[in-house]
Amino acid sequence: MTSRLRALLAAAALSAMVAACATTGGAAPAKGPEKAEHKPLAPGTGGADPAPYASTYAPLPGRPTAIVGATVLTADGRQIDNGVVLFAGGKITAVGGPELAVPESHQVIDGKGKWVTPGIIDAHSHLGVYPSPGVSARSDGNEATDPNTAQVWSEHSIWPQDPGFNRARAGGVTTLMILPGSANLFGGRSVTVRNVPSVTMQGMKFPGAPYGVKMACGENPKRVYGGRSRSPATAMGNVAGYRKAWIDAAEYRRKWDDYNAKRQKGEKADAPKRDLQLETLAGVLRGEILVQNHCYRGDEMAVMIDVAKEFGYKITMFHHANEAYKVGPLLKANDICFATWASWAGFKMESYDGIEANAAIAYKAGACTVIHSDDDTITQHLNQEAAIAMAAGNRIGFNITPAEAIAWITSNPAKAMGIADQTGSLTVGKRADVVLWSGNPFSVYSQAEKVFIDGGLAYDRRDPRFQPKSDFELGQPGEGAFHP
Repeated sequence: MTSRLRALLAAAALSAMVAACATTGGAAPAKGPEKAEHKPLAPGTGGADPAPYASTYAPLPGRPTAIVGATVLTADGRQIDNGVVLFAGGKITAVGGPELAVPESHQVIDGKGKWVTPGIIDAHSHLGVYPSPGVSARSDGNEATDPNTAQVWSEHSIWPQDPGFNRARAGGVTTLMILPGSANLFGGRSVTVRNVPSVTMQGMKFPGAPYGVKMACGENPKRVYGGRSRSPATAMGNVAGYRKAWIDAAEYRRKWDDYNAKRQKGEKADAPKRDLQLETLAGVLRGEILVQNHCYRGDEMAVMIDVAKEFGYKITMFHHANEAYKVGPLLKANDICFATWASWAGFKMESYDGIEANAAIAYKAGACTVIHSDDDTITQHLNQEAAIAMAAGNRIGFNITPAEAIAWITSNPAKAMGIADQTGSLTVGKRADVVLWSGNPFSVYSQAEKVFIDGGLAYDRRDPRFQPKSDFELGQPGEGAFHP
């Protein structure tokens, strides 16, 4: 059999696997067209219509499993030595010490000398919208055509065949939030995805996860749009742009509220015309859409918090946040998470005051700390990125433990993405997103050996059957090429 034929057969097998992931069963019966006046209203307008572009995600097949004898980091503050993790039916069913009984129905994985954590969650990713290889034809992350592009949705740019998803899975990443870029004051909606092979965006979309809206403060919007006759060109122009947008969104929301109130009373009313930009912002004002705010400097974070208070919405997380260490108590007081790197700073003026101990100092001030990637390489080793941040804090005497730091890449990003009730910790009843590591995940020598998503084995470092390749990758090798 030629290597080319083997590649084609492998592609066919993967296609069958992906098809199973991307569908939910038989096709729905065909329906005739609905009259426009009978269609429910869209989210963000006060209607009850489910979100469009619905998820078709279906879990990978799994079996009842027990991992025994490993060191377990639960991401709720516990470290269990010689621990046991049980999962079945896609859910965590029990977590405990060696005294925990293992049902006979469970396959047993020997975890002696290894570590177990929840699946890693990357709270700031551009995989799929800036896929590999990085060519202009697929540079779809920034709609840099207007300072306010809240109407665009990152999911409509995702290329699910991006090989970066496979690389991230090999690093233990089970869930990602895919964001638009930061060229605009309002960059558009984010979407949360499950890191499973799929040929469609809908096949990866996390069912029921709330949307976010990407906002950007600081240098980027004024750099992209600033000029003699373009706005914003200054920091104060940025803030004026936010305020105008929220004023318009509040008026849009009021019109829909008035319309809905009349309908509920049985009065005749004409629905306002939908506006996709204002619909997203009205969704924020209603508390349906989370605010994910690109912002580096502490003083600018304080201004953004005041803007949010003026218009009655909440910032869920500041992203990049190189100066979180300067405003940790402020972030804690306003229950705002921050996402940052371990040492990526100083590459432009607004990041100039970044320090390695940034995450640790703000964490010790009580702020909800997240380590993110914003990069297709860092996402492959977020465990090491968190280790660098933890070590920087410990060098100045904070004594941060692995049981604490694991939350920076699991339960805290889950909170900031609105999915902490479903994933992010090894808690009974949550999704069985589990990673078995060869050693301490905060060691540079440790690797993710097995990655389970909803209890299904999504990656196995020692078994090529569980090392998915996208069709894009399989189509590249020619005759005689090396096939691992």
